[in-house]
Amino acid sequence: MPRLDERLKTVARQIRSDVHADVGSDHGHLVRALLASGRIQRGIAIENKSQPFRNSIATLAGLPAEVRFADGLAGLQPGEADSLSICGMGGEQIVRILRGHPDRVPPLLVLQPNRRADLIRRWGIDHGFHLVDEQATAGKRAFVILRMQRVESSHRPDPAYDRLDLEAAVLFGPHLIRRWEPAFVDRLAEERDYLTDMTKRSPASAERLSAIQRLLAN
Repeated sequence: MPRLDERLKTVARQIRSDVHADVGSDHGHLVRALLASGRIQRGIAIENKSQPFRNSIATLAGLPAEVRFADGLAGLQPGEADSLSICGMGGEQIVRILRGHPDRVPPLLVLQPNRRADLIRRWGIDHGFHLVDEQATAGKRAFVILRMQRVESSHRPDPAYDRLDLEAAVLFGPHLIRRWEPAFVDRLAEERDYLTDMTKRSPASAERLSAIQRLLAN
């Protein structure tokens, strides 16, 4: 796909719908690539910063796409989009955007947090979105891409977490744990060693260390 790094290529592979909205569009390259590859029929790029807004307008000129200047889902109407991507933000910010306008959240979400993916997984559990897939990019810093689908009954447990240590799965990803690929295991071991060497751990760090130790012990 044109002009995308490996992180956004991984995001793009998780998207296929008629109308897709991308919040925090930056240069608009993701929407352009999705249109060029036929993965979407129409795009909506939403940006709340002036220069990225202008960048997206230039990138998407002449294409079946609209660029809107707005804060998160304030730039989207209920039922307007079939899918949504939010990439390159912290998990806290992504969850804030999703909570800001719950009636405007599309049924398919592809989310790429730079940190605190656990907050997004927990949001999905609490709001009736099942985690249908997750991918981790290669490299020293692995970015996690979460694909979530709204279910009809918000009380139906997410099968992704079935028979797993829930706390560990929320922190590190149920699909990644089930696949147990060497790169994932190596990252767990590296984090375990780093946290073990810390002279003073925060409650959050202690929680992560305990979860990693349980996973590696199995």
